[in-house]
Amino acid sequence: MSDIDTEQYRIDAEPYYHAHGNEIAQYEAAYEARLPVMIKGPTGCGKSRFVEYMAWKLGRPLITVACNEDMTAADLVGRYLLDADGTRWLDGPLTTAARIGAICYLDEVVEARQDTTVVIHPLTDHRRNLPLDKKGEVVTAHADFQLVISYNPGYQSLMKDLKQSTKQRFVGMDFDYAPAAEEAQILAAETGIDTDTAARLVQVAEAARRLKGHGLDEGISTRLLVYAASLMKHGIEPSDAARMAMVRPITDDADIRETLDQAIVAVFG
Repeated sequence: MSDIDTEQYRIDAEPYYHAHGNEIAQYEAAYEARLPVMIKGPTGCGKSRFVEYMAWKLGRPLITVACNEDMTAADLVGRYLLDADGTRWLDGPLTTAARIGAICYLDEVVEARQDTTVVIHPLTDHRRNLPLDKKGEVVTAHADFQLVISYNPGYQSLMKDLKQSTKQRFVGMDFDYAPAAEEAQILAAETGIDTDTAARLVQVAEAARRLKGHGLDEGISTRLLVYAASLMKHGIEPSDAARMAMVRPITDDADIRETLDQAIVAVFG
């Protein structure tokens, strides 16, 4: 029995999430079967929000890890630390989640080194355990434990991709930006902005997304639309807010900026 306080990992308030299809039912089925889940989609399309919502809906604690290229296996599973009394073991987030039956969410998992992600393999098959080699312990995952990973396929490369031996341990879900009317509805619900202004922001975002692969690596995300709307709610003029939140962060190319600035003028005047 773990003596870890699970309440610190619980989501108290319902996160806003607007379903686009049957993804909620699909995830619930995967959780009931305790299958590991892989979520793929562009930056800022709602992957993390969806995981938060499902953790809240299922009443499970959620431990999120923002993966990066410097992350080691020890960062996930744990390490020995020196203190005044000698050494003590400190569990990593993956080990903690396995012990307490949390959902462990590895966000942008392809950013981590491949030799690091291999440590998740025993948790994603019939074994459902996590060997702690340095401690000489094998942690048997709690019955409620589930592993979820996400990444953006648009940024895949030979150096940043999951091995097939890792991919084929998961069930997969594809995410994308919501249809225009639904995205405007999400924006209005998230920020309290009026629906007409929300629809105009989405119109600018769609113009930018058509440039993906033609000067832009990635389109304007729903997250950036929320930022623009938030700036408007705090008194910034719509065109200025759109430039600050939706153009300047995504490109330094003068021609692309000019194209998007013109789209903003056409929509907002």
